[in-house]
Amino acid sequence: MKRQLIAAVGVAAMVVGLAACGSDAKKDDGASSGGAKDYNGKTLNAWFMDGSAPQAWQDGVKAEFEKQFPGAKLNIQIQKWDGIGQKVTTALSEGSVDVLEIGNTQTAGYAATGGLADLTGAKADLGGSDWAPNLNESAVLDGKQYAAPWYFTNRVVIYNKELWTKAGIAAPPKTLDEFYADLEKLKGTPGVNNALYLPGQEWYTYFGLVTDAGGKIAKQDGGKWVGNLSSPEAKAAFATYQKLQSYSNAPKDKDEATPQQSTLFPKGDIGAMIGLGWEAPAPKDMPADKVGFFPLPGKTADKPSSVFLGGSNLAVAEASKNQDLAKGFLKIALSDKFEGQLAASGLIPNKTSLNSQVTGDFAKAALPASANGAVTPNVASWANVENNPNPIKDFLAAALQGGDYDSLAKKYDDEIGKRLAQKQ
Repeated sequence: MKRQLIAAVGVAAMVVGLAACGSDAKKDDGASSGGAKDYNGKTLNAWFMDGSAPQAWQDGVKAEFEKQFPGAKLNIQIQKWDGIGQKVTTALSEGSVDVLEIGNTQTAGYAATGGLADLTGAKADLGGSDWAPNLNESAVLDGKQYAAPWYFTNRVVIYNKELWTKAGIAAPPKTLDEFYADLEKLKGTPGVNNALYLPGQEWYTYFGLVTDAGGKIAKQDGGKWVGNLSSPEAKAAFATYQKLQSYSNAPKDKDEATPQQSTLFPKGDIGAMIGLGWEAPAPKDMPADKVGFFPLPGKTADKPSSVFLGGSNLAVAEASKNQDLAKGFLKIALSDKFEGQLAASGLIPNKTSLNSQVTGDFAKAALPASANGAVTPNVASWANVENNPNPIKDFLAAALQGGDYDSLAKKYDDEIGKRLAQKQ
C-alpha cells in the first residue's frame, strides 16, 4: 500500500540453520559445503520503502544477519513509492532484488505472475504457525505462502479533545449509538465546522463497515470474482456510512486525500476524523494533549467496528540466487525480537502474542479493531479495482448524492466484476 495509507514498509532476515528449509528452493552457490567461508563475497539486496522501518530496526537486523552469516553483506536500499510497481516488476524479472517489502494489497498480483518464491515449506521455520490468520490472508494465494505478514495498521477516530470538552462530552463512546449522540452534541457546538470530517469517497471506512456487517466488497461466484455491493450486508453498511457522513461538511465526491484531511484537522474546527496514525497532527501543529484516539465503535460495547487492515508483507524474489540467505534474513526480521521492536514503534505485529508490546496512543486505539479487521479480496487483479476511477469511490459518491442504491450497486458490481476479470 502507499505510504499515506499505511505508514511504512519492510524487509527481512534469518539464521544459518534455515538453509535446509524448502527442498525446492534455489541454493546459494557453495552453501552445500557449510561453514562461514561459504558466504564470503555474497551480498543480499533488500528493499525497504521510504518512511519504513525505524533506523534502529534496520541497524539491528543488519547486524544480526551479518553475525548469523559471516562473510555475507546486507545491502539495504530505500525505495520511493512513486513508480514502485514497475520498478518491482523489473527487479523481480531481472533478479536484482532478493528480499523486498510489498504492500498487502499488491502481494497476490506479484505472486500470480511468478515473481515471488513459494515459502510454503519455510513457513513453520519463519514462525508462521503463530501468525494471526487475518493478517496472513494477503500473503497466501491458491493455498501457497508467497510472502510473510510483517506489520499492520488501521484507521481509528482521531478527535479534538478541546472541542469534545466544550461540547460536554466526558469520555469516548463505546457504541455507534453513543457516537451518534456525541456527534449531535458536537454539531451544535460553537466553533465546530465538522462534527466528523468524513469525505464521501473514503472507501476504507466503508470497507470496514461491510466487513463488520458480515459481508464482502467482492466475492467468488461460479469460479469468478464479482462485485458484491448489492448484498444486504453492503447495503446495511452503507446506511451506517451514510449516517456518519451526514455529520460532515466534507465533499461527497472527494476522498480523504482531496484535500488531504491531515492538513485540515489542525485548524481546530473539526471534532473528529477517521484516519491513520500519520494523519494525526504533529505536536508543532496541535498540542499532543488536545488530540485523542479511539476505535470506531461497533453496535455493542464489547467489540469495535471492523476495519480495513493496511500493511506490508515480506517476500523473496523467485529469481533470487540467494534464496537460503533470503529466507535466513526473513527469519531474523520476523523473529519476536524484531517484531517486538516494530510493536514498540507503534505498529501492529504479525503475532497476537506480541500485542502487549504495542506502544503509543494511536496504536493502542487501533489494536482492538485489528483482531476483526480484513484485507481486500486476495485476487491478483484487485489493483484494477483500486485504479482510478475507483468504482467503489464513484459508487459511494453517487449513492450519497441521492442515487438509487440498488440500481447503483448493480451498475458498479458489474464494473468491479469486469475489472477483476482483467489481467493486471
